Amino acid sequence: MLVLGLQGSPRKEGNTETLLAAFMAAAGNLGATTETVRVTERDIQPCKEYIVCEKKGFCPIKDEMNTIYARLRRAEVVVAASPVFFYGVTAQLKALIDRCQTLWARKYKLGLKDPLAPWRRGLLLGVAATRGRQLFDGMELTAKYFFDGISAAYDGCIAYRDIEAKGDMAAHSTYKDDMQDAARRLVGDLSKRQRVLFLSANDACRGQMAGAFARILAGDRLDVETAAADPTDRIDKTMQAVMAEKGIDLGFHHPQEIAAVSPKVPPATVITIGTAAAAQVGKTTATAHWDLPKPTGASMTEMRRLRDTIETRVAQLTASV
Repeated sequence: MLVLGLQGSPRKEGNTETLLAAFMAAAGNLGATTETVRVTERDIQPCKEYIVCEKKGFCPIKDEMNTIYARLRRAEVVVAASPVFFYGVTAQLKALIDRCQTLWARKYKLGLKDPLAPWRRGLLLGVAATRGRQLFDGMELTAKYFFDGISAAYDGCIAYRDIEAKGDMAAHSTYKDDMQDAARRLVGDLSKRQRVLFLSANDACRGQMAGAFARILAGDRLDVETAAADPTDRIDKTMQAVMAEKGIDLGFHHPQEIAAVSPKVPPATVITIGTAAAAQVGKTTATAHWDLPKPTGASMTEMRRLRDTIETRVAQLTASV
């Protein structure tokens, strides 16, 4: 499972970074794969209200947000961290949040559901220099709508007052324990799930469908990944379209190479799909093999048939593990 941190402070090695790093270290100790995005170092332009996202489900602005959308889609825990700037998050983090209108539009305008939506969780971390009673109200309200837009259940805000000078957070007496408690709450149960890997020829179609159905049906019990030894650059568009017919959103999902699968806990179940995948297993022992046709050039009708076959097989698999 991936825990994604969004470090919103422009200050390097500051109090926000110290706080977020403590949470990520605790999550990593529980077996999660962790990744931190230092937002201020990314090319993220502000939303320009083109409204394309609400009509077509993507943002036409060319910057690094497409990469971040993909990480948000893969993450099961998202942690946003920011100092208070005028009762809100930093401008850098706010730009990222505003650009997630694209994910909001896919959910509420296009009626598509992210396969991880039932299980993804979001946490806000905040620091502030003063002690005002309502210091964190503004950023918390923003965070609640942000997490809803990216299909993450809001798990609350952990915030600290009187934190300004460099080192103030590190000197706080309880912050490490607080972060460990929060990590256990958000990551602990998810880290205990059985890991399942769907290995296909290029991770562009059959494995992606199987992974989506498995996450929807049993994401609370299974930590699901898909991969290939030789992944393609993008997922199959026809496959994405037939999954959208069922209301399942695979936008911003990308094929993954098997080397990127977390080595911390080996998959308990490995399903190879198609004849080419069987030869890719290498050191990974396959639990089962699904001899499903390669979908290259498949029509919508053929892809629907393949989708329905995979859904049935995944339902049988998830009922038995």
